Amino acid sequence: MPFLSLDGVSKRFGGVTAVDHVSFAVDRGQVVGFLGPNGAGKSTTMRMITQYYEPDTGTITLDGVPLADAGRAAKRRIGYLPENNPLYEDMLVHDYLAFIADLRELAGLLRRQAMDAAVTATGIETVYYRPIAELSKGFRQRVGLAQAILHRPDLLVLDEPTEGLDPNQRVEIRRLIGALGKDRTVILSTHVLSEVQQTCSRLLIISRGKIVADGPVDRLIAQAAGAIEVAVEAA
Repeated sequence: MPFLSLDGVSKRFGGVTAVDHVSFAVDRGQVVGFLGPNGAGKSTTMRMITQYYEPDTGTITLDGVPLADAGRAAKRRIGYLPENNPLYEDMLVHDYLAFIADLRELAGLLRRQAMDAAVTATGIETVYYRPIAELSKGFRQRVGLAQAILHRPDLLVLDEPTEGLDPNQRVEIRRLIGALGKDRTVILSTHVLSEVQQTCSRLLIISRGKIVADGPVDRLIAQAAGAIEVAVEAA
């Protein structure tokens, strides 16, 4: 049984079909790249997986249980870094993570251990007591990743995690994502080809709301130039 499964999932906004009968399955422990141009349906798909949106048609299951039935139990198993990484800039990093721990209903020893583990895993010890407003873009992304893994989720959903970073910061975040993917399932949405090449083992390509390719990263990239017309940034 696949860990995560989407079966015929669609989402419309008014007269626009953002996601059109998308189906794919992800096994436990995979790091999967979700590649496509801006507006292809990547973020909408990520938001349905994380239950921010409900599909208009189709079913999403986690460990065989439909998300519609699992409710909050499924949310506890999913960590999410949205595309724009919304942070409370007037808060200290410590206070922000403590706030997220409250939302996740973490308490006592488990809370302390979870916060310590997230801080160590994302390398934010040096900025732990600094205001978020003073942090570089790279450290802000690290804080966003820390909140996403704070409750030790089985599935980590990352939407454009390196967007807006300089080349050095991108390399650092790629390494961090690679480390985080060693003990959990990761879906990484991006329009940057190199993010998938250096981080993922499997690639899904979406264009105009439809999955147009699915397979090992190296094989699909070799075929893409002649077989699949998808506008991606090869940065």
